[in-house]
Amino acid sequence: MDQDRLPDVYGPGTFTNSVFSSVPDDSARIFRLLASQTPGFTQDESLLSRVTFVGDSDPIIPGPIKSVPVAAALHGMIGLVAHEILSLRGVPNPRRTTGKSGDPVPSESSASRKVTINTTHAALWLASVSLAYLDGESFSSLARQSRLRSMLPDWERGWQFNAMRLRATGIYPTKTPGRWYSLHGSLDQPPMLKEVLNIDADEPGIDTHADAALYIAASTQLYSPLELEMKSITGGFCGSICFTPQEWRDSAMGKALARHPLVNVVPQSHAVPTPPVPFPAFFPSESAATGGEKETTFPLSGIKVIELTRIIAGPQIGAILSSLGASVIRISAPHLRDINSLQLTLNAGKQTISLDLRESSDRTYLLENLLPQADVFIQGFRPGVLDKYGLGLNHLLKMAGERQKGIIYVTESCYGPDGVYASRPGWQQIADCASGAAHVMGRSLGLEDGECVLPSLPISDMTAGAVGALGALMALRDRTTKGGSSLVHASIVAGNMFALSKEVGLYSREVVAKCTQRFRWGEMRGQHHVLDLLRTVLAAWDRDDDVRELLREDIGDEGLFTTWEESAFGGRRLSVLKPVVRFRVDGEGEAELGVGPEWKTPSVPHGWSTKHDVTF
Repeated sequence: MDQDRLPDVYGPGTFTNSVFSSVPDDSARIFRLLASQTPGFTQDESLLSRVTFVGDSDPIIPGPIKSVPVAAALHGMIGLVAHEILSLRGVPNPRRTTGKSGDPVPSESSASRKVTINTTHAALWLASVSLAYLDGESFSSLARQSRLRSMLPDWERGWQFNAMRLRATGIYPTKTPGRWYSLHGSLDQPPMLKEVLNIDADEPGIDTHADAALYIAASTQLYSPLELEMKSITGGFCGSICFTPQEWRDSAMGKALARHPLVNVVPQSHAVPTPPVPFPAFFPSESAATGGEKETTFPLSGIKVIELTRIIAGPQIGAILSSLGASVIRISAPHLRDINSLQLTLNAGKQTISLDLRESSDRTYLLENLLPQADVFIQGFRPGVLDKYGLGLNHLLKMAGERQKGIIYVTESCYGPDGVYASRPGWQQIADCASGAAHVMGRSLGLEDGECVLPSLPISDMTAGAVGALGALMALRDRTTKGGSSLVHASIVAGNMFALSKEVGLYSREVVAKCTQRFRWGEMRGQHHVLDLLRTVLAAWDRDDDVRELLREDIGDEGLFTTWEESAFGGRRLSVLKPVVRFRVDGEGEAELGVGPEWKTPSVPHGWSTKHDVTF
């Protein structure tokens, strides 16, 4: 396979396929590749062969990076581990609908469960944070009319107050010709702009995004990339030089991250031993009283998860686990900003509360009332940040030893578990620029002077979410048979490194041009925020008859959307994209019922419940 890779088409350290494979075929290949590289993942052919990939042949997102096959492969792995868990829980064979009642019943004993991944669904999933409908009107339409803001609780608190604040997160030229730097305001832009560039976020006379970008670029061009890097580091701000893939691989941080597998599950063998923990017994569902489904047999039914995260990657971990039946309590800090629109999609199936861990009463409530019950703890803060609150890894391992029940500690971060940048703050945009993904996108767009552009969707965030969920599933599976606790790392940069690897490869310029011709993407530039690029893709999809049909939320069960007739967002009907994984009965093509994935409850706003109202 290596012989069909053309070197350096999109810059140093890139590997481009000279022969095109369909998206489903590439997904199947990458599924096998990633399975072989993941310690603890099954190598049993009888299990691997249960996973199949279907969907459109051609890619439907901009650029040469094979983000969709990578995402599809991860979902295939998630589905297969979910099947292993169902088998451990006594449901090795599929359940399907028969008889007049419509209840799920065991299929024939000879039938086997298949995991089906629609790769086009996986592509839409990469944009799913914005694929929501309120009363039948799309997120995009509501945003264009400036109506969305009034429908959502405000957790942004002026983040997009003016053009300068939005453009403070972007990629800009430096004093060094051909070299670009990624600034990030971390939803609190004024301090970064003042300390790194010595400019005012409320500079008068700057009214448009274009004016703001020019003003910021004039300042960044006063400094070299290394000077901007040092200013960001010493000020404690996010930022990154835009590296080529080869430069990143050759860096100390790139080498440190390359020593770890993408799906990084680390048994904590040094901790106090804890015995194997069987999954809880399946319990009657709420619909049992009305003659509906007699029991809930989702893979993670009865598993309790605490999620202390924000923005996209960490919440996506919890969203996948909740779709598989886990009971997830998401905790938001009242003093930390978040993006308002994400409340529509990433809180599906969860309970949400607000806790200020700086306050002893809130901290005590979490440590004494919630954590002792938890099977999984998800956190999205830099290494060591939560130690001062008693929520570090060693604190939870101590708790696990005392209760004699292992804990799965999932940590999502930008740079991974170790190396010189491990404790540095970072977001998706930083990961894209550090890893070389933004360099590849800039070269694929034919931009001059080395201009770099973010991938057009929150791809690395979403990928990290799938990686973290997969790691949690594997760790829960192993806790049942081996006991103990596990640490799961999900690195945003690591997902990009895998997607840019020689083994995965990139699409050729011809394939990229064909996709561009079909969708007629709008302008994509370094100054554009990921939300700008996301809107560009959504607008192009809306112009395409085939994709627009897939994005209809009014088709019912046969469509790709889940709908609740009433939601916490003003009582409006809410629709969100369904989970990607589908379980089917082999040989029948029929969907398996009663095992998920599915969100049982609609999203609710952050901090929707009081701390005393939530319960596992």
